Amino acid sequence: MELLHSPSFINTIWVATAFIFGFVVRQAGLPPMIGFLLAGFALNFLDFTGGSLALDKIAEMGIMLLLFTIGLKLDLKSLTKPEIWAGTSLHVLFCVLFYGGLILVLSTLGLAGLTDLDLFQASLIGFAVSFSSTVFAVKVLEEKGEMTSQHGRTAIGILIMQDIIAVLFITFSKGEFPSIWALGLPLFLLLIRPVLMFLIDRTGHGELLTLAGLFVAVVVGATSFSLVGLKPDLGALIMGVLVGSHPRASELGKSLYSFKDMFLVGFFFEIGFSGSPTLAHVFMALGLLAVLIVKSGLYFAILTRFKLRVRTGLLATLSLSNYSEFGLLVAAISAKEGWLGPEWLIILSLALTFSFLVASPLNSRSNTIYDRYSLRLKRFESKTRHPDDAEINVGDAQILIFGMGRIGSGAYDTARERHGDKVLGVDYSEKNIEKQR
Repeated sequence: MELLHSPSFINTIWVATAFIFGFVVRQAGLPPMIGFLLAGFALNFLDFTGGSLALDKIAEMGIMLLLFTIGLKLDLKSLTKPEIWAGTSLHVLFCVLFYGGLILVLSTLGLAGLTDLDLFQASLIGFAVSFSSTVFAVKVLEEKGEMTSQHGRTAIGILIMQDIIAVLFITFSKGEFPSIWALGLPLFLLLIRPVLMFLIDRTGHGELLTLAGLFVAVVVGATSFSLVGLKPDLGALIMGVLVGSHPRASELGKSLYSFKDMFLVGFFFEIGFSGSPTLAHVFMALGLLAVLIVKSGLYFAILTRFKLRVRTGLLATLSLSNYSEFGLLVAAISAKEGWLGPEWLIILSLALTFSFLVASPLNSRSNTIYDRYSLRLKRFESKTRHPDDAEINVGDAQILIFGMGRIGSGAYDTARERHGDKVLGVDYSEKNIEKQR
């Protein structure tokens, strides 16, 4: 019996359970991350939580690498677009008003589990559920190859803005403001950038390139930001943006892909270990799941009002239709400060899990959903079109090449030699388009 509860044996149980749950869920056509979440809850229920693996550190590393790889692909100009900064701000505000107001009304009516909540607490819960999951959206968009599509760029831009809002909340909630040395960060970044570009140039194509990515994200980015009182995750994101223009940025991101996914397993496990849910917690989480449609509707309404096509708005909305790990962070900080009860961390963990279970099949069928309901949805489309989301005019083209990468470029050149100017190349990536032009 002593062996069953030894840290080394529990580590083995963790790995086995994560694989089995992930494998089973994958066979059902759902992302393995849902299996990892369920594995965490199952192990927590069975009290197999005393392993020696530092899950919190593994999870932190996963989030850092995730944000670093996002930074490698991020176009800062996209954050200045009104649908990103204004759309995100409006969405957070509306969510706080709706969810906070609904919870306050139910509290006033004496609904079990919501009694004795005041306006501040209700607003905190509304703020926590206003975020969407960066981990989920990026995983879904990467698996579908849509990171550089218009709806993918829009969703990522909104998530980055939410991350910035979360960083501000964390800073102000702790009452700890950045060090005066934080003012020197821009100069530090300016000086360190050519050094990092030089190092990436000369790391080769093997394991040293992967280690270079970890060095830039964790050692240089996260550590430097942490030393001046800023969030380490933000440092990893900024470092990704800083070296994202390097010709080998794409190769660097691919070299970190497996490491990022492996570390994120720890993140999902940690959510499952957040507490033992009761039936009351499950019902509360299901209630939050039921009103998730309001959050999704707000995304869709805001994006289409900013003149994006209905298809773009719908696909971006579906990738954002979930609750977020940052909501758990807000709940954890609020519980630590005594603003909310610790049960809200469990409730939001369950709501996050349920939202992933619902959002996964919707995202895998997103194009089918649009095809089926496009005529009804077209009513919400604005008369004028966003300049970045105009429909493609194929002109007299009779042959379309979708994807102008290495293979697509070869196909385009061959088709053009045989058929002349009847060929048109189409690509999601603005960088690829500019390169081909």
